[in-house]
Amino acid sequence: MQQNKEDFQLVEGASKLEFDIMDMPSSCVIVICDGVVKMRELPPFGEYKIVTHQGKVKRMRREEGEEF
Repeated sequence: MQQNKEDFQLVEGASKLEFDIMDMPSSCVIVICDGVVKMRELPPFGEYKIVTHQGKVKRMRREEGEEF
């Protein structure tokens, strides 16, 4: 399964961030840290871990699984 990922850059001095929800996956997560915005589609089965260190996002890890 292909992972839908998209990265955005915040414009300096911008006060709004707008997304067209018609172009987004039905279930996703949006993470903002230090002016960088990342959107990742959530797996149908599994976990998406967001690892932080000293208040900053260091890693976004996707772990998929299925019932046996």
